Amino acid sequence: MMSTRALGLGHSLRKAAFGPSAVRNQLMLRNIVGKRSVQIQSMPASAQDQILNKQRIHRPSSPHFTIYQPQLTWLGSIANRVTGVGLSVLLYGFSIAYLVAPTTFSSANVVETIAGLPEGVKYAGKAILAAPFAFHSLNGLRHLGWDMVKFTSVKGAYMTGYVVLGATAISTVALTFLK
Repeated sequence: MMSTRALGLGHSLRKAAFGPSAVRNQLMLRNIVGKRSVQIQSMPASAQDQILNKQRIHRPSSPHFTIYQPQLTWLGSIANRVTGVGLSVLLYGFSIAYLVAPTTFSSANVVETIAGLPEGVKYAGKAILAAPFAFHSLNGLRHLGWDMVKFTSVKGAYMTGYVVLGATAISTVALTFLK
């Protein structure tokens, strides 16, 4: 009440609250019932689906592919997911193969088969396995750092991203040439 007196609104508020109700009702009706500026018509569901499908064709698939510049953080996130899925598929695939045919996929048979391969194929296979393993492991450590609220600034995220890429390259080479 004090603020309405200080502002000089007391008289106006009383007038609006206790004025004729017909004027108030007219104002409310005018605000509630607006004029439609768009004509509508009923149509079958198939026509509605066609209109929606035409609209969907012109929509971009995903905004970051069309308007954002590729960034190390989201490329690293995608690579982390791809390497995780790839390593999981490899692990579960070998495990299921071992369950189906234990004599064919026993350790002795696998070692014997790999020993008979040429050296170039062995090194290529080791590199193909070592790169995703090293990246996924090191990027997992990076994510653990983020969980502890370390290196969460843009500068820190890029720094750790480049560290992960460099350490992945070094680890891949070391694991490939490890006897």
